Amino acid sequence: MKKPVKNQTVVNRRARYDYNLSDKLEVGMVLTGPQVRLIRDRHAQLKGAYVTLRRGELWLLGLTLGTETEQDIKLLATKKQIASLDRAKQQGSTIVPVELLPLKRHIKLIIAVGEGKKKYDKRQTIKNRDLDRESRRFR
Repeated sequence: MKKPVKNQTVVNRRARYDYNLSDKLEVGMVLTGPQVRLIRDRHAQLKGAYVTLRRGELWLLGLTLGTETEQDIKLLATKKQIASLDRAKQQGSTIVPVELLPLKRHIKLIIAVGEGKKKYDKRQTIKNRDLDRESRRFR
């Protein structure tokens, strides 16, 4: 994996809170020039975005770019990767966008297969995070 340009990655912070993430995958995106500029300038939000399968293709829905909302963007992945994501989706998992990586010449999206957390799992996540924060503070 190539290194992203410093401090320009866009992270979906809710993804780790709402889902137990497993298999991560780096995919390309079909973008226009203005969309690329908005992503490089960090005017993009992955909050509320999700990945779906349409006619054997991956699509990112609900990406917010600048003032425009609800952009539908085609994702580039191999047939083998799409087939494995389709199997995971049929087993009840969700495909979650985790991070946008503006590399030197390309913009990549990291997606992961996620299982939705229950409310008590989310409370446990908050509790563990607070305990870690407390232990780091006393070191």
